Amino acid sequence: MNPEAEQPQAAPAKAAAKRRAGVPVWRTGKPDAFLAAAVDTARTAIEGITDPRTIGEHLAAKSEGDRLVTHLFESKLPGYAGWQWYAVLTRNSRSKAVTVNELGLLPSEDSILAPEWVPWAERVRPEDAQAQEPQESQPQEAAEEPSAPAAGADADDDDAPEGGAAAP
Repeated sequence: MNPEAEQPQAAPAKAAAKRRAGVPVWRTGKPDAFLAAAVDTARTAIEGITDPRTIGEHLAAKSEGDRLVTHLFESKLPGYAGWQWYAVLTRNSRSKAVTVNELGLLPSEDSILAPEWVPWAERVRPEDAQAQEPQESQPQEAAEEPSAPAAGADADDDDAPEGGAAAP
């Protein structure tokens, strides 16, 4: 077996594995010069989905294929520190018309991400189960019965004579 013949197959297999894992695979080639210069078009497209104040500086223009470029912008969206707005632009061969393919928000290596999901059965601790057990209820009878008026209190008493004096 020739080791040189196996190497070209290894690179596409790694790229395919990354694509399945949801990791963007950037081409190392030079991006299309016309699309790379279309920073304003990319920013205007992103402004269509978010407040312009949440779009920071232009970070990069990366090639994803022939006449296919992704523009990355800093995100100033609250709660999305380290994230990047992206706009994927393309054009037809020998055309100067830019087409926006996709827009969105991507995490970077510096992003704050939610922790991985853990099934309920694995994340409940013994002390969590004890906190959920019903405690012995105290008798509520005294609280439920109406309280009698205190002695000497001004109470509406139907047996009192009309003079305002209480009967002995």
